[in-house]
Amino acid sequence: MLELRGIYKSYEAQPLLQNISFWVGTGETVCLLGPSGSGKSTLLRMIAGLESADAGAIRWDEADLAATPPYLRDFGLVFQDYALFPHLDVLDNVAFGLKMKNWKSADVKRRAAEVLELVNLQGFESRQVTGLSGGEQQRVALARALAPRPRLLMFDEPLGALDRALREDLLNELRGILHRTQIPALYVTHDQAEAFAIADRVLLLHDGRIVQEGTPAGLWSKPGSVWAARFLGLGNMMEGRIVAGQKVETKAGLFSVPCGHPHQVGEKVHLLARPWPEENETNQMQGRVADVAFQQDRFKVTLDNGAYFYLKDGPKIGQVLQIKVKLECLP
Repeated sequence: MLELRGIYKSYEAQPLLQNISFWVGTGETVCLLGPSGSGKSTLLRMIAGLESADAGAIRWDEADLAATPPYLRDFGLVFQDYALFPHLDVLDNVAFGLKMKNWKSADVKRRAAEVLELVNLQGFESRQVTGLSGGEQQRVALARALAPRPRLLMFDEPLGALDRALREDLLNELRGILHRTQIPALYVTHDQAEAFAIADRVLLLHDGRIVQEGTPAGLWSKPGSVWAARFLGLGNMMEGRIVAGQKVETKAGLFSVPCGHPHQVGEKVHLLARPWPEENETNQMQGRVADVAFQQDRFKVTLDNGAYFYLKDGPKIGQVLQIKVKLECLP
């Protein structure tokens, strides 16, 4: 099991990572999700042994890895830009790590064939990697990382260079491969949909700290903070003021919002309005339709007050709507 304890890292005298602690269990895929510049890639480099922490410990099964060089950690790393050897064919790229470990030639060929089949690249052995598509190159990179049977796989924005359709296809295949091999994985991305699709557990990284963690479903249902709700794109955020009991006054109107947090009259609060109409709710928002865009099986309808909702039927521009909404009070 991988475990990080109290990791600190500064860059140009400014704190980059602060008191980072988490673990990755056997067969588990954990995703580090956060905006660009939040320190995600730096964390991967430290775990891989390519950078050192200012303070804290990185352990594998309770053994401190500080003195273990990268090539002895038995961790696989997959990058966004593939990092393949352009002068080698597919087979030699996949076999590279095995040869560095002095595997016998017959074992190298057998293992390379196994992982190429796992990533659906049978018959590609003699192809030059420079002639492959982006998705095929990333499959080669994944096969190369899998070949030595690593103790841990790490992914640094691995699908960022691919188009949407290809990214979704490869993401589904990657999730299946991780489940079948049961290799623990640490996956870094800034894309919420990507993180939720592949992770068993998500760690939200903000300003160098892990501000929240949980399952994708758990984070979706209870974001836990205003920043998390905004970053995850969970809906419409509104500032309001407690006027009495559970009554909250906002620019969009007066709402009744049950809240488990203690508040005083006059206190400012933040409300999250989910973008899907809820017929059983009593709160409703009103506005004039400013924009309508079809997205998959719904229409994204934006009102003149900036609020947006996903509706089954597309209204006309200028039409006035009243939409029943679910409201949540965020700490």
